[in-house]
Amino acid sequence: MRYALIIAGGSGTRLWPMSVKGLPKQLIPFLHTQDTGPDPDHAGGHSLLQEAVQRLDGLLPSEQVYVCAGAATRDVMLEKLPGLTPDRFIAEPTGRDTLNAVGLGCAAIHAADPNAVVAVFTADHLIQPQDELRRIVDRGFALAEAGDRTLVTFGIAPTHPATGYGYLQLGQAVADHDAFVVDRFKEKPAADVAQAYHAAGADKYLWNSGMFVWRAAAVMDAIARFAPDNHAGLSEIAAAWGGPQQDATLNRVFPTLKKISVDFAIMEPASADAEFTVAAVPMPLDWLDVGSWPSFGETLLPDTDGHRSSGGRAIHLNSKNILTVNDQPGHLITTIGCEDLIVIHTRNATLVCRADQAEAIKKLHGLVGEETGADYL
Repeated sequence: MRYALIIAGGSGTRLWPMSVKGLPKQLIPFLHTQDTGPDPDHAGGHSLLQEAVQRLDGLLPSEQVYVCAGAATRDVMLEKLPGLTPDRFIAEPTGRDTLNAVGLGCAAIHAADPNAVVAVFTADHLIQPQDELRRIVDRGFALAEAGDRTLVTFGIAPTHPATGYGYLQLGQAVADHDAFVVDRFKEKPAADVAQAYHAAGADKYLWNSGMFVWRAAAVMDAIARFAPDNHAGLSEIAAAWGGPQQDATLNRVFPTLKKISVDFAIMEPASADAEFTVAAVPMPLDWLDVGSWPSFGETLLPDTDGHRSSGGRAIHLNSKNILTVNDQPGHLITTIGCEDLIVIHTRNATLVCRADQAEAIKKLHGLVGEETGADYL
């Protein structure tokens, strides 16, 4: 049977101060439709997690959709997603990076259905058009079902030489599936390498989207081959899954697992291993990874001076290219003579940042924690 696993962990520190412990980035209601835009008197919209669940409508029945996230977010996620039942919320006792989140989710689904084929999504992407996305994912399912050890990823045509994404070097075509064998999977290359990949063109290199499809048994085999210590722990958890020792085993074993991404742990080595086939399905869609304030700004329509705004009110004089995000309806943000700024206002904290310094917000988040404790995190 086919399933979907949405990975919704992560602290979202690059979206501070709106992303905080009690309301991580996946649950911030800051998304608005392009048609209506944000209402300055009402801060609410919908969240990335709600968007991730909604775009699966028509692809899978809701009872075949699982969410894996931190245990601390369980109650709020079940509240915000009324269609998600507690048995389909897979709780991570602590964050151990994506290999273990994916491994835990697939192990739990595999324990209930040894023939499961699982599509893995993340809760920080915006993808349009959604009808086309569902058609492409359906092709990915068919490709994964056609081979016992085929690991399918979805590739995005690079728009610039990014160093923050993995790259897929495309090899021979896979007959009847509109896909390609991945000759090499390269995670987050250096700038000069990324430049060369981008210059080579999308028929040679694609970005790895972070979305996958595979048989649950196949990915567990890959973890066993390339990350055996993680596999041993995940297998112990899977053996207890659904029984009286499930939570005790999970809480004891999961925090001890090596912290590593699924890309580094299995996708890179699997692409060079004859035991597995890594295949890429091109995804020619509008795809945005909303992991920072500049990328969030791309979801908002600019005015004639390049200003983008979500929530609250903003007035600018002799300013250009200001992004304002405000969770206080009716609160006014103003600027004079400013350019290329990010201004984020919440009830507890305000961030003012040059747009070209946005990557330093994660470092600032750590500094705030050192100087104030957890009060503003």
